[in-house]
Amino acid sequence: ANGTDALVDLTLRVREGDTVELAITNDPKSIHHHNIDLHAVTGPGGGAAMTNIAPGETKTITFKTLNPGLYVYHCAHPNVAVHMAHGMYGLILVEPKAGLPSVDKEFYVMQGEFYSTGKLGKSGLQIFDAQAMLAGQPQYIVFNGRVGGATGNMTVKTGERVRLYVGNGGVNLVSSFHVIGEIFDRVYPEAAIGPTSPILENVQTTMIPAGGAAIVEFTADVPGKYILVDHALSRLDRGAWGTIDVTGPDNPSVISGEIDASESGH
Repeated sequence: ANGTDALVDLTLRVREGDTVELAITNDPKSIHHHNIDLHAVTGPGGGAAMTNIAPGETKTITFKTLNPGLYVYHCAHPNVAVHMAHGMYGLILVEPKAGLPSVDKEFYVMQGEFYSTGKLGKSGLQIFDAQAMLAGQPQYIVFNGRVGGATGNMTVKTGERVRLYVGNGGVNLVSSFHVIGEIFDRVYPEAAIGPTSPILENVQTTMIPAGGAAIVEFTADVPGKYILVDHALSRLDRGAWGTIDVTGPDNPSVISGEIDASESGH
């Protein structure tokens, strides 16, 4: 793929058949042990059994990427759910040997949940709410780590083909991923990539399980601001939204009318 504006700060990108050497360091100021479980890795704990590290320690693993796809990675040190509820996850893309079809722009979107004792919108340091996590009742559901984490950094031009790598760190909820005002031309459900893996066309909303991912593609035909949501729409008020800005000339052959700037389309 030839997209140059991908948000890859939390994404590892390798190729099927690669041999990968990965070193993980636990900051000396940390007060917890950590490790890494990569869903793309075949072996005990997805590498977690070989990377348990104390504060100040570094461990290295070497693994071969046997299966193409888009996979979640996360800390898997007990209590696993607690570590993940603090945002310790990301995505690793294993491209097939021949690569993926070329697109113009690629972006990373990762959904996750935060459980805090403070009320929604309270500022300052928030205390983790273990009971809310056990009940699956997050105060915040966000993209890319915070409210507004997927805004202001995704811009495309009309006519460009866009690919989104979308993950769900959970730890509890299934995502109903949707872009308001767009239809996914292609969806790789559950991010499966292979000669017999299904590729769906003309999809409105795709399900992404906790600890799973999906790849979606669309062509930007009409300029405007497009809102990413988890279509369990009460979650929008908890932070599950982002924006893609599409620039270019109007396209009255597709849609025409006066835009009310106060409306999002839902």
